[in-house]
Amino acid sequence: MMVLPEQIIPLHVDEVQPVELAPGIQVRMLTGMPGIRPWVIDLAPGAEWPDIDVHETYGEAYFVVSGELIEGDRTHGPGTYVAFGPKTSHRPRTETGVRAFGFNYDVTA
Repeated sequence: MMVLPEQIIPLHVDEVQPVELAPGIQVRMLTGMPGIRPWVIDLAPGAEWPDIDVHETYGEAYFVVSGELIEGDRTHGPGTYVAFGPKTSHRPRTETGVRAFGFNYDVTA
């Protein structure tokens, strides 16, 4: 769903139907706009992204709301903002469980 000019669309993220991407990983796609795809993701304790997440032509950023998200040898806790530019990749995981708000963005849009 896209936000159109002159529209305001409030929603509570827990009312958005989650989609299970892999065991222990759920994503809720939020209302966006051209070039920006926002989401909320929940990973259960012990979950790991199923594949390497490659950002060839677009960027991604997320904000850890609760829990901890591990990227390589770095652990990101609540309040941490992490940004990935185009031509980056990562494979997030968690030991504690995590909720993060994020978005993918197309720098050419």
